[in-house]
Amino acid sequence: QVQLDESGGGFVQAGGSLRLSCAASGGTLRNYAMGWLRQAPGKKREFVAAIDSTGSTKFYGDSVKGRFTISRDNAKSTAHLEMNFLEPGDTAVYHCAADYALGALRGAFAPNELRFWGQGTQVTVSS
Repeated sequence: QVQLDESGGGFVQAGGSLRLSCAASGGTLRNYAMGWLRQAPGKKREFVAAIDSTGSTKFYGDSVKGRFTISRDNAKSTAHLEMNFLEPGDTAVYHCAADYALGALRGAFAPNELRFWGQGTQVTVSS
């Protein structure tokens, strides 16, 4: 059973940067699309970014376009989210997820509707 573990979250001031990492263990994700979803208290789950299995196609949520960059390394079974120009509105728990369907990630499907889902890492951005 594949397990996803996120790291890299933390506390940062507005305008700062963080780099999130997602490491897969127990199997390979080379055939899956991978993505990042986030959820803040009292808000619905939000699509952040997704990347197809080859790394050639990427999608971003409207609120992070131009500021965040998703990447993956299939040889290392990892995915990363480079976050720049962070804003207080980016404060949330960020979850790494994987699924055969890129659309499932872009649609911010629920954890039980996605093939793999990590426990998340907290990102807090102060104003």
